Amino acid sequence: MRLDLTLLAAITAFAVGVLALWANPARPVNRVFGSLSLHVILWLFCLRQAFLSEDGLIWVRWASAIGVFIPLHLWVVKEVIVRRANPRLVRRGKFIVLAVVSSLFFAVCFSSWFVPKSSTPENPVFGIGYFIYIVWLLSVYAFLTKEVLFEMRNQSGVRRLELQIFLLGGCAAAAGIVLFMAVRAFSDGGFQVRIQPVLVLILYAVTVVAITTHKIFDARQIVLVSAEKALLIGTTAVVAFAVDFILAPIMPRALDLVVTTGLALWFATVFGRWLDQKFHFYPEASRARQAAFNAAGKEAQLPRLRLAFLPILKGWGQTDEAMILSGGVGSVEGGGVELLDDSPVSTTLRRIRWATPERLARERSTPERAALAQFMTDHRLGVLVSNEGPTLRVIVGVGVSASRAPYTYPQVTQLLELAAIIEGALERAQLSAKAQHAEQLATVGLMGASLAHEIRNPLVSIKTFIQLLPNHYQEPAFREKFFGLIGGEVGRIERLTEQLLDMASPKVYAAQLMPLHPVLESGLELVMTRAAAKSVAVKREFNAAPDLAFVDPAAVKQVLLNLCFNAIQAAELKTGDRWLLVSTRNTSSGIELAVSDSGPGIPEEVRAKLFQPFQTTKSSGFGLGLAICKDILGNLNAGINVDPPAPGRGASFRVVFPCRPS
Repeated sequence: MRLDLTLLAAITAFAVGVLALWANPARPVNRVFGSLSLHVILWLFCLRQAFLSEDGLIWVRWASAIGVFIPLHLWVVKEVIVRRANPRLVRRGKFIVLAVVSSLFFAVCFSSWFVPKSSTPENPVFGIGYFIYIVWLLSVYAFLTKEVLFEMRNQSGVRRLELQIFLLGGCAAAAGIVLFMAVRAFSDGGFQVRIQPVLVLILYAVTVVAITTHKIFDARQIVLVSAEKALLIGTTAVVAFAVDFILAPIMPRALDLVVTTGLALWFATVFGRWLDQKFHFYPEASRARQAAFNAAGKEAQLPRLRLAFLPILKGWGQTDEAMILSGGVGSVEGGGVELLDDSPVSTTLRRIRWATPERLARERSTPERAALAQFMTDHRLGVLVSNEGPTLRVIVGVGVSASRAPYTYPQVTQLLELAAIIEGALERAQLSAKAQHAEQLATVGLMGASLAHEIRNPLVSIKTFIQLLPNHYQEPAFREKFFGLIGGEVGRIERLTEQLLDMASPKVYAAQLMPLHPVLESGLELVMTRAAAKSVAVKREFNAAPDLAFVDPAAVKQVLLNLCFNAIQAAELKTGDRWLLVSTRNTSSGIELAVSDSGPGIPEEVRAKLFQPFQTTKSSGFGLGLAICKDILGNLNAGINVDPPAPGRGASFRVVFPCRPS
């Protein structure tokens, strides 16, 4: 059964027209494309009848007469794209001239000037009117092309893209059909007429679908990708033919086929990789992806991660606007913007995953989509995407680009990939912050008994003096000693409780230039009682001079306490002399803080994964302490490492704090 290309083209035109109207019937461009589809279907019907009917000449006349008005329809499409107005508001002057001349040619199509009555399919004859008709249509399409090029200079965004596709698609298809009509007049056979539906099927369908779909594509990228693939296929075919030509005389046919296929596949892989490098599609996406991975690896705090990702998004979109909203159940927020989960903007974006103003304008309008479009307008966004992880949801928005061009669908997929990287980094930072807080609380719990004993001693002294106060108040020496003791003991209790509360609260650490030794002395006050209870001596050798470093007091105390408590637990495992040593010294990189112990040391197999989460040699705990220390120090641009194991020597952890700003 022979394939009826004309019928297939008509069905395609009908389907695309219905799709355009269904997508957004309120949009003028969609309505005009729907009417253009009906016009093309009517022309295809007459063309099909010319193939099938015994009296094909009359249907050829009708097809030509209907085709003469297609340029007018394309003119209306152009006007609606440019002005976004009702089709009745097109510029009337040029339109009326085109309509009058087209009407004259409509009449010519039914005269003997066009095709004489003596013409037959076997011996076709064409009159002078036929050639004037062709020249007129080609001139009109050239005029339309010039008009579209002129309008494109004043347009931006989706209108410019639609005009590009209109120019490359509509005018090219129609002009191609007219050229085949000219070729038909000077050659035998009817293949030129039968190939016309193929042009309609390919070019018209691609043009209309590309314009009406919510996925926008850059015409230049489409052409370049097509050219790359065509070059790859053509070159590979030539190579395969050459290899087969050389090997066929010297190899069995089966072996020749295997070798030729293998060499062709190898060449296609290598040549395709080389073409990708030469064409270099979307280089900004590769740079943004690498920058996002670098930022995710360097930063661990949520606020800093957001600040690190925002310039990457702005650079990717060539814009001054970008936003990152993140959160769990209930809402997402960031940069002073908050979206509740049940808001129209949030629910719509969760359902469609991404939005651009062009997509929302092309698809069927709803109150929820209108709210989303208004949100994007208020924040000057050109694209908005949503990515949802196991515990965190992230919404990423990028402003309208400097070129005012809309974001194409390949760019949307790039932003979705960036959003997934951002979501993973923020989720890791959030989990790290929760683990850090849990470790802080565990440290506070470990200090509880020691602090209770430490606070009880001054309270006993205060209570004793208060009991003696009524009988000895008149004694000046007693009063002087009483007031001095009360002030000192209360100050010590206050200092201990403040440090305890400081340890229990989560922190966003910020480095500043300050002396390191007073901070270490303050932290060691919290260690002394714990060490004394375990019969572990605490030694200090503060040799750094000067001791100015860029540190955060709370961060230094957290790291010091973790390292000291680990050292106390390690020293408990050995009998005899138990000690931990806290020392400092100046190095070329900054000030080194070392915490050493008399314990059994760290085995080599454990040392390789020591700073990874959930790595521990103790029977209690989660193995998060050293991982959190590394995270905290990373935020201060400080480093931590452990000395290699040595027989008879305990563990030594070394932290280097910078003396210069990073």
